[in-house]
Amino acid sequence: MKPQQAILRLGELTLKGRNRHRFENTIFEQVKRTLRSFEAVSYRKEFGRIILQLNGTDYEELMPYLRKVLGLTSFSPVYSSPLELERIQETALGVIQSLKPLPRTYKVSVRRVNKSFPHDSQEMNRLVGGCVLRAFPDLKVDVHRPEAELRVEIREREALLYCRVDEGAGGFPVGSNGKAMLMLSGGIDSPVAGYLALRQGLQVEAVHFHSYPYTNEKSQQKVIELARKLAAFAGPVKLHMVSFTSVQTKIHAAYNQNLLIALLRRAMLRITEKLAEERGAGAIVTGESLGQVASQTLSSMNTIGRAVSLPLIRPLVCMEKREIIRVAEGIGTFPISILPHEDCCTLFLPPSPSTNPNLRVVESIESKMTWLEDELEEAVRNTRSLLVDEEDVVNQRDKFASFF
Repeated sequence: MKPQQAILRLGELTLKGRNRHRFENTIFEQVKRTLRSFEAVSYRKEFGRIILQLNGTDYEELMPYLRKVLGLTSFSPVYSSPLELERIQETALGVIQSLKPLPRTYKVSVRRVNKSFPHDSQEMNRLVGGCVLRAFPDLKVDVHRPEAELRVEIREREALLYCRVDEGAGGFPVGSNGKAMLMLSGGIDSPVAGYLALRQGLQVEAVHFHSYPYTNEKSQQKVIELARKLAAFAGPVKLHMVSFTSVQTKIHAAYNQNLLIALLRRAMLRITEKLAEERGAGAIVTGESLGQVASQTLSSMNTIGRAVSLPLIRPLVCMEKREIIRVAEGIGTFPISILPHEDCCTLFLPPSPSTNPNLRVVESIESKMTWLEDELEEAVRNTRSLLVDEEDVVNQRDKFASFF
């Protein structure tokens, strides 16, 4: 016996307040986009849920796709039955029989939405539970901590039965909490920060800084692949490629001592803020993790962050590296991030970068770079943008050629 439907459950946070319908509609569209290749599947909305009519589609094939839909807390394969007691009992036996291995303990939980059904919830618990017990005498009832819980929902037109509950990604639907710019490097951290921002309902546009010809084309293709991984959760992601070569070399020529990293990172933030203003974004997301490198000490983050007025969102700030890697492996970015292609952040590093940069000293150095603002504006004007979709890697080289 195969499940005929699937129930997708939306997070409680998306159901509160007057924004509930907007959240539900956003997730509904994301589910349809994610499952667009499964043409037989049909959809309908209910309060806090989405019901999929599988129409012969294998539920197991849907699971990897459903786990990419942010805002879904869980989902279940569902068996339907006509509203007749004998048929419901028959379906219940089939659901238990499908469990491999057979559990040792169980309970039945009935929810009667259809009040015209002749048996109430408590009576149905006994009628269905007793039927299961007679058919499977080795099973024991445990109402507190059962190995399997058979859920029965009595609805207007049918009864829905299921035992299995698969965990979803959770969070908010993408875009429900606004837009931010993600500073996307080729490393492990920033794609994870992007995913966590998406999970909290932010729509992100990615900004990548490259220093061609000091960095090669492969390093940029690597970033496109990382953006493509994020697009699996977000839908198409706008990727802004910023040529940082001129800014970086001029700053390095004017100052190449221990505050160089702070100066370069401040320049990157200011360019990102300018792009954010153009694109209507309300924050900047970074992959910084407290104490991980010299530029990510508390003092460094304070001095660097003061370069902009937009809020800086740092999802990884208190995470250990192993936690970050675990998330990166889960979302599929880790194998790409560890490819040995340099990005502009590894160029022109001073021998002993400061871990405690003084804001006034840094601002004093910048004040003598009278050309800096013009360089930042020029970098913004020369930014090249492309839309990266989960499956769109065709003609990538042709798109990329226009960046240089």
